[in-house]
Order: sequence, then C-alpha cells, then structure tokens
Amino acid sequence: MVFPSRRSFAVTRICLIDAHPDAADHLCHALADAYEEGARKAGHDIERIDLAQLEFGFLEKVSDFEIAPPEPVLSEREKIARADHVCLVFPLWLGNMPARAKAFLELAACGNFFLAAANSSRNWPKQMMKGKSARTIITMGMPGPVYSLVFDAGALKALERGLFGISGFKPVRHTILGGVEQAGDEARQKWFRKIDLLGQRAE
Repeated sequence: MVFPSRRSFAVTRICLIDAHPDAADHLCHALADAYEEGARKAGHDIERIDLAQLEFGFLEKVSDFEIAPPEPVLSEREKIARADHVCLVFPLWLGNMPARAKAFLELAACGNFFLAAANSSRNWPKQMMKGKSARTIITMGMPGPVYSLVFDAGALKALERGLFGISGFKPVRHTILGGVEQAGDEARQKWFRKIDLLGQRAE
C-alpha cells in the first residue's frame, strides 16, 4: 500500500505498538504497517514494538511493580521513553484488549516507568510521560457506534483515563474501526488511507 504524502509536518519521534498477539495475517498488523508507512513518508523518526514477536510472561506479584521488568520488555519500553508520540494498535477481545497486550503494559510500568512513587502520601505520583501524546487504534467485530454508545467504550476509557491519563500523556486520541469482519476491500482501503494520514501527521 503506497499512499501519497499530502503535506509536510514537523518531525516527531514515534513509538508504534502493534499489540495483536498473533503473528499471522491480521488487520491490526496491516493498520500498523499503514501508520508506519505514513510516518516514514513524512520524515518522522519511528520505532516499532511488535508484541507477537516478543516472548514475555505476566506480572504475578504487586511487589514486582517496584523493580525493573525483565528482557525483552526492559529494552522495548525504551522506545516509549524516546518517543514524543505513542500509537497503540490492538483488537477488541471480549470487550477488552488482549491479555498479552495488557501484560506488556503492566510489565513496562514496573520500576516507576509510567509513574514515579510520590515522596509523601499527600502527593500525587510523578507523571513520567508528560510531554508525550498518544493514540489508540482499536478494531472490533461490532459496529463502532454500538461499542461507544451501548458498551460505553469501557476498555478505551479505562486505558485513556487510566494508564495514559494518570501517567501524563496529553492529548490522548483514539480511532475506532468497527464491523471489521464484514468490511470489504473498499472499506479497508479507506481505513488504510486514514491511518496512513494519521502516521504522516504523527497523531
């Protein structure tokens, strides 16, 4: 897929997280490719984290939040640290993000990465992601308006108000792509063009 660059934008350091846990051919991977392609066309500095290519476990003890995570999460999260903007792509499974996507974010959070412990119970933890923006791209089988209006976009709001919000990301934007199983090639090409442009704009 090659779409023309529409205009020039300021160079931004981007971390693109493809959080679909299955390495097989999936729409999320193609959307991540479109975003990366758009970003590179516009001259942005982009690094990518592909969760399907990584081997890591799950956080099992609260005490583990106090120490740095094991590899490869320790090295991969540095791509987030270097970024001005983070784009997270994942499918909606059972009303939430896939378990491995959540596991990666939990491990990445260890050792005061997203939030640094406050020096007093009266103080709010230090927001370590201040100065960074974020976008979430979610794919799902149900229509997007049904997810937003009937299910109140629960997983999305939890992510935006939870991890992204409390750690300092601002602004936080999202793109919801619904009805993906029924979408034909024309609809998918429209999505790819839209995501390509988001990559060009680093949004």
